Amino acid sequence: MDPGPAVSTIAHQIQLAVAPVFLLAGIGSILNVLAGRLARVVERARMLERDFASFDEETRAAATAELRLLDQRMTVVNLSLSACTAAALFVCVTVALMFTGSLADAAFGRPVAWLFVLTMLLLILGLILFLWEVRLAVRSLRVRRALMPHRRG
Repeated sequence: MDPGPAVSTIAHQIQLAVAPVFLLAGIGSILNVLAGRLARVVERARMLERDFASFDEETRAAATAELRLLDQRMTVVNLSLSACTAAALFVCVTVALMFTGSLADAAFGRPVAWLFVLTMLLLILGLILFLWEVRLAVRSLRVRRALMPHRRG
């Protein structure tokens, strides 16, 4: 009867497989920030849509431009959320492969390496999209020069 792997071997494999969970925690924090940003953008868009009929023509034109920008921000945040969520999913798959591969004595080294590279690429994409959304947000906050006398020139 095969007793299977020793407890110390299993404990070591759990340590190796759980290490990427810290990456998962970091991605979770990023997802939390992105969800908060999306909620604020959606809330602002709903407020503008609710009050749109009461705006005069000039305010309506400004609100339309802002709604276009808010729509673009929602799209970019959603793409970032998707990329980061996919990265988190691949971290989970990587952990599962590392653990089961060590228990089953299977050669999952190459798939684990490729999954990790894919995870990093998705995380990079998610962070680039996050930076893009931040730039869009900054663009929407530009204050007219007439309201800022110290910036005239």
